[in-house]
Amino acid sequence: MDLYALNPFSADSDRNAIWEMLVVRDIEAFLACDWSMVEPDFAADRFLGIDGKSSENPDDWRISFPTLGAYRDSWLAGAHDFASRAMTETAKAGVFGATRLDEIEISGDRALAHKKFDGKVAMTDGTYDTLNWQSIYTLARLPGGWKLTGFIGYLPYPMG
Repeated sequence: MDLYALNPFSADSDRNAIWEMLVVRDIEAFLACDWSMVEPDFAADRFLGIDGKSSENPDDWRISFPTLGAYRDSWLAGAHDFASRAMTETAKAGVFGATRLDEIEISGDRALAHKKFDGKVAMTDGTYDTLNWQSIYTLARLPGGWKLTGFIGYLPYPMG
């Protein structure tokens, strides 16, 4: 089965575009350690990234990515670390299999997308990386399509 066939929004052009951005392009770029594949998906002048610090308590959340550059640097470091440890043959299936995005709210030219990770990816040393968190992304419809304006990420999954 083609991993891309999992898009639940094929009949909804807006949600389909957001899903392709946040699932397909993000995962492909992360596995390739290639930021240039996702950089056009961001509204850099509006970006704000909040790290939920794996906490259900909003008082613990922090502005860890005040600029897109700060997020890019962290994203690339994480991608390179993952690539150096993951089993290449199974990493793609593992990450796609752990990723779910089935809640996208659109109100006018703004959107909120709920991306969840729940699974394991085999590492070359015989261990597994556990993917178990969720992120909530904010987007805006701008000239050229939907763009990411920020997120609250690294939240517990499930919460509560």
